Amino acid sequence: MRLLHTSDWHLGRSFHRVGLLDAQRDFLTHLVATAEEQRVDAVLVAGDVYDRAVPPLAAVELFDDVLHRLAALGIPTVMISGNHDSARRLGVASGLIRSAGVHLRTDPAGCGTPVVLHDEHGDVACYGLPYLEPTLTQTTLGAGQRSHEAVLTAAMDRVRADLAGRPADTRSVVLAHAFVTGGRPSDSERDITVGGVESVPAAVFDGVDYAALGHLHGCQTLTPRVRYSGSPLAYSFSESEHRKSMWMIDLDAEGAVRAERLDCPVPRPLARLRGTLDDLLAAEAHSRHEDAWVEATLTDAVRPSEPMARLARRFPHVLSLAFDPEGAPDDPHTGYAARVRGRTAQQIAEDFVLHVRGGRAADAHERGLLGDALDAVRARSTETAGSGAAR
Repeated sequence: MRLLHTSDWHLGRSFHRVGLLDAQRDFLTHLVATAEEQRVDAVLVAGDVYDRAVPPLAAVELFDDVLHRLAALGIPTVMISGNHDSARRLGVASGLIRSAGVHLRTDPAGCGTPVVLHDEHGDVACYGLPYLEPTLTQTTLGAGQRSHEAVLTAAMDRVRADLAGRPADTRSVVLAHAFVTGGRPSDSERDITVGGVESVPAAVFDGVDYAALGHLHGCQTLTPRVRYSGSPLAYSFSESEHRKSMWMIDLDAEGAVRAERLDCPVPRPLARLRGTLDDLLAAEAHSRHEDAWVEATLTDAVRPSEPMARLARRFPHVLSLAFDPEGAPDDPHTGYAARVRGRTAQQIAEDFVLHVRGGRAADAHERGLLGDALDAVRARSTETAGSGAAR
């Protein structure tokens, strides 16, 4: 069984205000061509099809077009909703389009009901676990706690229970959208922290032959059977060192996995440059970056005049400019974005309490209240997106 694993398309997203629809269209064309040339048996899309719950029309048209093209080739597609998607919107008409070989899995209650694929060696049960917001899915899944690990474990219990009732030679694949322990994040993923705990152990997926993961934007292997495909395009400069790709997965008759990385088209390389303005403008080593999207961090002791305009003369695609004077003391006026970078919503809220109370930190009870409030806001946002209300 040959499977093409991809995720995190984020259709409709831009890169520092540069539209990416053409690049996303090129990627989807590449995906369809790869699926045809490599004679894949199914395409797996592990969530975050769109970048937001109510995507722009052009993004919806791209999505519609790629599904038509895959269906015309007779290649089944199994797809789950991610934390950026509106599960309800993405799942509209899923029953109707199933006959065309497009299998949308957006309802947590259906975690234990697989799409069954067939080859000369028998059945492959393919289970779709959409992004599971703990506050909204704990009761549905019968999870003992309100956490990512608890709801994902409950969902996998349903998968294993269904597998136990199938012939012993049935191979199995799971699609999931989560932050699994050991994965390396980047700056472009939306925080999914709940109660201060966001990651789940890879052992949650024990018992299946392959887990096709989405959410983290870097392609990575957690175990030979548990992998992230990563996003097909870079969505932040933190991904400048990423090799954007998809996984070609071959399952043999016994369920052994052979994986091969297939590169995605690169619309324009990324470069993160650091130094004084004069150095960046003169250094021969930077010549190879003159056609790249550039993030420049200037280390001049005094801010030079018109730095962006001067940089743009050498690097016409410079998109981001920051200042970090070498040897300068910590700047009390550092921007908010820089001060909270890498911190969870829970940590930011606790820091606020510490600040306004003059150095007295939140106690355990107060931290619990903050966590409950953040969970409630996240759940309400998810429900609002799914109902189609304005965000």
